[in-house]
Amino acid sequence: MKTDTAHLAWNSRWASETGRADWLTPDMDVVELSEALLAGGKTKRALDLGCGVGRHALHFARLGFETYAMDMAEAGVSEVRASAADAGLKIVTEVAPMTALPFPDGHFDYVLSFNVIYHGDLPIVQQAVSEIRRVLKPGGIYQGTMLSKRHRAYGVGTEVAPNTFVVDDDEDRGHPHFYCNAAELVSLFEGFELKSLVDKSHEKPNTWHWHLSAERL
Repeated sequence: MKTDTAHLAWNSRWASETGRADWLTPDMDVVELSEALLAGGKTKRALDLGCGVGRHALHFARLGFETYAMDMAEAGVSEVRASAADAGLKIVTEVAPMTALPFPDGHFDYVLSFNVIYHGDLPIVQQAVSEIRRVLKPGGIYQGTMLSKRHRAYGVGTEVAPNTFVVDDDEDRGHPHFYCNAAELVSLFEGFELKSLVDKSHEKPNTWHWHLSAERL
């Protein structure tokens, strides 16, 4: 079974106003870190990897970052382009997979991937992390989320690969999700120095996600 198929479901969701409605406001963790990085004066170029309809990319551009937004779901990228044009903002957009980022080595000071790179099995997640490290400058900052094994959906549905489950319902849309504990997460991010790691439940009860920030070594 192919496990890198999440973009198909998200492409359908981004194509409707109803599907986009819950994904328009930047997460406060992202707002706080991005503002702090920009104020520090060393972070200029940012990538929103798995940008969806652009809630974080638009925030970065408004702050003054040189902003790039990338997603495999073309409907989402189209929304980013339209929203940026309406707001008079410059955002470089790309349609590409998270396992093959179309950017040179060391191109970014800051890469965000919020609720994205756990959509696949372990080899896909490992390749996505490797690509993130490649495109970050040494000392650059990664911020993102991973699914925790405390999440209510861990172990539910069909296990299509180790720690990777598919639940065929309206919320998860039948695509794979990879879950990890803290030790497994630290191992995944070899080549990074973790700056923060917190297990948080999202809007619904027991929807635990790791929130992390890390410096590229």
